[in-house]
Amino acid sequence: MEVVTRVAPSPTGEPHVGTAYVSLFNWAWARRNGGRFILRIEDTDQARSKREHETAILEALAWLGIVPDESPLSGGEYGPYRQSERKSIYSEYTDRLIASGHAYRCFCTPERLTELRAFQRAAKRPSGYDGACRAIAPEDSAKRAEAEAFVVRLAVDKSATTRFNDLLRGEIVIENENIDDQVLLKSDGMPTYHMANIVDDHLMGVTIVMRAEEWIPSSPKHVMLYEALGWDPPAFAHVPLLRNKDKSKISKRKNPTSLEWYREQGYLPEAMVNFLALQGWSLKEDNEEFDVETFVDKFNPSDISVGGPVFDMQKLDWLNGEKIRKLDVGALADRIVSEGFAGDWSHADIVRVLPLFQERMKRLPDFAESAGYLLGRIEPDMEGLSKKVKKADPEALRAALVKASETLKEMAGQPEEARESALRAIAEEAGLKVGNLFMGLRVAVTGATASPPLLPSIDELGVEESVARIANLVERLVPTA
Repeated sequence: MEVVTRVAPSPTGEPHVGTAYVSLFNWAWARRNGGRFILRIEDTDQARSKREHETAILEALAWLGIVPDESPLSGGEYGPYRQSERKSIYSEYTDRLIASGHAYRCFCTPERLTELRAFQRAAKRPSGYDGACRAIAPEDSAKRAEAEAFVVRLAVDKSATTRFNDLLRGEIVIENENIDDQVLLKSDGMPTYHMANIVDDHLMGVTIVMRAEEWIPSSPKHVMLYEALGWDPPAFAHVPLLRNKDKSKISKRKNPTSLEWYREQGYLPEAMVNFLALQGWSLKEDNEEFDVETFVDKFNPSDISVGGPVFDMQKLDWLNGEKIRKLDVGALADRIVSEGFAGDWSHADIVRVLPLFQERMKRLPDFAESAGYLLGRIEPDMEGLSKKVKKADPEALRAALVKASETLKEMAGQPEEARESALRAIAEEAGLKVGNLFMGLRVAVTGATASPPLLPSIDELGVEESVARIANLVERLVPTA
């Protein structure tokens, strides 16, 4: 059987990392099996759905390399791929459910439903529709439908039990008495998610539904619909929700959730894919850094862990740094420029100086932020220096910096090892720790206590400019009378 997977986001906001997370698993499983991965737009909420959000979702997934075989953009044999364009299809199957007695029209007004919910709360009863319209005779229902507004509801057999198998959790059993008569078709003729996704999954040949675990309570309704329509349901795999560190569901109040934000912050798409793959899945080799080809080759839905994965930004930063270090200088320079993080640097200049910074980079903007000292005068971090060398004798440090400045001029062009050895000798002669002198030089030349290697930075900056910066620091370190 051909493996067909799908993801069905709602275009009601910025593209969410949760959409990418679920899409990645579905895309990888289809790829591994030579199947089809479908992106379907669930835009039944006409008030909140926006075409620009749909475009943003497709572009964000494409940035990650998750490109569907069928979508509103690419088309396909089973389109259209927007639910708003499939309205007549849902009406046909809703009518079939009504005719077979598995669904019914509900004429209850919003006011009655509000009163019902208020009564249930006051009586401390479970909320849900009371089935008042189920007793309406079919012929009366059809006649009233000609003049009155109505929705269509699923006729749940409250005395029965619904069972279905989840690839990750085994058999799930839910008593139907706890299931509401779900609305399937709204009064405007648009389907709800429950009706639309069942019809679409069947007609599009979806063989496995991988989606977030929050859909488990709705799954019995979906199973009932498959049975009522005489269709075999697909396999189900409900993946764990992404979690904050406190185990709460990930939300933008505690973690950035927009894929666009991660791109704007300079994360590499391959790092995001690697990171998202680790949310509930891992290589059996216990290696956390891997490429997408390895993931596709090894991925199996049955290997997903149901434990709540923590969306750990520190791990993402680490992975992003690892991916940056694996790129050759030219490729990394291309990324910096193409993603808009070059600042005042030309591509050629980035390639020239990038080796000074690549090992320390975690995100693409780190280059321009770290390399700024090479473009012009800097403001040395005197407070940071004071903390780093607080036990050093100020006069001794000042004298050593002056001597170091002279030595750097005299030894310009000599091997790095020779110059470093000379600077170490100056520190020892002045009774200073070598680290204190090098910290003073680092702050003088780069402005910061943490920076790329010192001597290569001096070489790139030029001895004349470096010496001038050291003199500036000396004046600040021990003010002249």
